Amino acid sequence: MSVRSKVLMVAAAAWSLAGAAGAAEFGAYKPAPQYDQEVVSSFYLPMRDGVKIAVAVHRPAVNGHAAEGRMAVVWQAGLAIDKAGVGTPKGINALTRYGYVVVQTARRGNGASFGTRRGYEDMTESFDSYEITEWAAAQPWSDGQVGMFGCSNTGEAVMHAISARPPHLKAAWAGCFAWDRFDGHTRGGIIAQFGTGPTRSIAEDMNTPAVEGDETKAELRKAVEEHQASTNLFDLMKSMPYRDSWSPLVMSRFWSEVSMGGVADQVRRSGVALYIQGGWSDDFRTQGLIALANLPGQARMLIGPWRHCRYGDFDILSEQLRFFDHYLKGETTGIEDDAPLHYFRMEGPHGGSWQATRAWPSPAQNTATRYLRAGRLEARAGNGKGDSLTVDYGVTCPPDPESSISLALAVSCHPTTGAKSFAGPVLTHDQEITGHPLADLWITSTAPEADVFAYLEDVAPDGTVTVITDGRQRASLRKLGDAPWNNLGLPWRRSYGEDAEPLKPGEAARVRFDFLACSYVVKKGHRLQVTVAGSDYRQRGAPRVSPAPTLTVLEDAAHASSVSLPLVGGAG
Repeated sequence: MSVRSKVLMVAAAAWSLAGAAGAAEFGAYKPAPQYDQEVVSSFYLPMRDGVKIAVAVHRPAVNGHAAEGRMAVVWQAGLAIDKAGVGTPKGINALTRYGYVVVQTARRGNGASFGTRRGYEDMTESFDSYEITEWAAAQPWSDGQVGMFGCSNTGEAVMHAISARPPHLKAAWAGCFAWDRFDGHTRGGIIAQFGTGPTRSIAEDMNTPAVEGDETKAELRKAVEEHQASTNLFDLMKSMPYRDSWSPLVMSRFWSEVSMGGVADQVRRSGVALYIQGGWSDDFRTQGLIALANLPGQARMLIGPWRHCRYGDFDILSEQLRFFDHYLKGETTGIEDDAPLHYFRMEGPHGGSWQATRAWPSPAQNTATRYLRAGRLEARAGNGKGDSLTVDYGVTCPPDPESSISLALAVSCHPTTGAKSFAGPVLTHDQEITGHPLADLWITSTAPEADVFAYLEDVAPDGTVTVITDGRQRASLRKLGDAPWNNLGLPWRRSYGEDAEPLKPGEAARVRFDFLACSYVVKKGHRLQVTVAGSDYRQRGAPRVSPAPTLTVLEDAAHASSVSLPLVGGAG
């Protein structure tokens, strides 16, 4: 195969042939770059079934020519060969500056690659990743030590690659993925902002850069036409309302087929070192913590004050280097002795500090129960009739530039319509909440189905409301069961079709669910507040009833609705 190469000049802070930076603490690893150029080539790599995968290889260069010698390889199973993936560092290819070969691919049915996408990252793609990993390990520019990186759908791809157990895959960085696809993508049995991309038109797909040698995009056109037979992901989600749903679109019970929890033994047996990236404003943060709990000694995690796959001003490339330099190059970087979890403790909506722990949930936490009583959040249960709300299917949030970019970046907001709030007393001192708050609600509804949303909020003295975390649950799927993996002791529902139980008019139903994990300090003088609603602006495919149903949160002695809060330190 004839491959034409081009030289890209990469700005470097300094030219150095220095070795490793040595052991460093979290966030402090600053190795000197070894190269300030790279060469890039792109081409098609055929898979076992003949499907051609688009590949771009980035190699360190000196004087416009690829550097000699064999190097560690880090690669991504992405959506296009010119992209590093949603939220992945813009400078991920800058790993070439530090003596790595970076390989980017477009998964089958995406970008310039041929083939179709069956469902959302099925085992066919896992086997592709096996092939690509072993191909990369065998190249003359490779030393056989291979790593992967990705976030969001590319983070999911990383986990699927690990489950296939390619022998040369040694380390992987995976961000914002679901340990269990049903629990992660339809949290609480409710379709929200995830799992419905990438479905693209021919025109959109034709904007994808072609591989070298296909300047007319003739091959790209052929690939794009094949993509049109791919599964429509929103249709797939709607066809699988239960964990055991069989979808005719993929001819399988797809949730079980693609969930990491079902192949946990294979992930553990792979021996691949895993670094999980999460954010306190990302819907998959609890899923990442569950993955961490199920892969002891194998995985580590960082959770920042970020949205889906974002990382703010944190130098994430340096932390990736600290990880890969140790596990792919065998260097002492300090990560080998580090705590497995670093998280950012938020102090109000702005500010905070990094914390490290070897145990999650924190052994320092104390659980405090607060009861929902007539618009108040109190330490003792009441005996009222309950608080009612009329569901508003048109609930909105203030304009948000981030969520307008992608629904994956959307975050919850305080609902001002179709909701009922329960405010606690003014805090007499700062109160830290770190862990997994729980909701235990008794409800009635005038409809046989109810989607229940709850928001834990920080109310400032001026009335400004900041959502700390949120939880949600479809009432018909409220039946609890035992998780087949370490679920951190959180409520879990099997959610099979036979488990569904519609609500009965006037009959109380108990709905228990967890809020997403958080670490947040509510300041002295503020109030804690819980808001309950019947819809959320991120929800899609919601069952709608006309007229809008009435949802009642019960508060009597036999049906005391409450939340459990993981407090660190005394109650405020």
